[in-house]
Amino acid sequence: MFFKDYVSVSPAAARYLASRHLRAIGIDGPSIGPFEDGAETHRILLDAGIWIVEWLDLRRIPAGPCELMCLPLRVVGGDGAPARAILRPR
Repeated sequence: MFFKDYVSVSPAAARYLASRHLRAIGIDGPSIGPFEDGAETHRILLDAGIWIVEWLDLRRIPAGPCELMCLPLRVVGGDGAPARAILRPR
C-alpha cells in the first residue's frame, strides 16, 4: 500500500530553501515533493544545485553536528539512484 499524504516540501518552501544556499536536503519519506506535482519541488531544489536524499531512516540519529556521506550507485541514463547514506558524529 502506498500513502499519498506523506510529509513533503511545498514548491514555496523549496524556493525558500534554495534561497538559503543549502548543499543538500534529506527527508525520511518517499519523496521531497508532494504526491500531486512533486516534480516542481524537485526542479526548484535541483536547479539550485541542492542534492536530494529521500527515504532516510532518521530514528537513531544522535543529537549534535554530524557529517553525512552518500554513496550512490551509478545508474546510466537515470535521474536518481539508490545510495548508502552514512552519518558520523563530528
